[in-house]
Amino acid sequence: MKLFITGIGTDVGKTIAAAIITEALQADYWKPIQAGDLDNSDSHKIERYLSNTQSKIHPNSYRLHTPASPHLAAKLDGITINLINIVEPKTKNHLVIEGAGGVLVPLNDTDCIIDLIQSDYKVIVVSRHYLGSINHTLLTIEALRQRNIKVARIIFNGDENQATESIILHKTGIKMIGRINDEPYFDANVVAEYADTFRENLQNL
Repeated sequence: MKLFITGIGTDVGKTIAAAIITEALQADYWKPIQAGDLDNSDSHKIERYLSNTQSKIHPNSYRLHTPASPHLAAKLDGITINLINIVEPKTKNHLVIEGAGGVLVPLNDTDCIIDLIQSDYKVIVVSRHYLGSINHTLLTIEALRQRNIKVARIIFNGDENQATESIILHKTGIKMIGRINDEPYFDANVVAEYADTFRENLQNL
């Protein structure tokens, strides 16, 4: 199973969600494009959050130095992102793939994050609760559906907001995997607890 983790924007909790999913399935992890924070990248964070011994962290296809939209970060590095160079790692294990920002974040003059999503990927959308998140979540799902990309499940990030969650689930018809509450901190133990909670829903995808 290949799971593509995308979000309704930046800093909505994709990496924490990806860590929980990776731990729950003892899957491999791959972030094709890392922009900025190369000494403490999302791959480094995932490695710290995992406690199983089966997962492998695969190297980024692009490691860009500036924390910015990939198209700009690449330009500042003097390169252009080419989808041909983004080659999915070979593994017999489950694979969790983490996007960057939202689905329409540009990679170059023509391609966006959404263009990384392959036909055999199961897409999980991470929605964080904030004013405007309903609109951003529905727009994200609409953009995916316009490309005939099916969204497998939603993960909500933030303490329970029944009004927001219920209208999103009703309007989209998509089921939720679970909710990640506003924890005081995240470490391998907290991630493992969520992994135990999410595992059955993930295995039934």
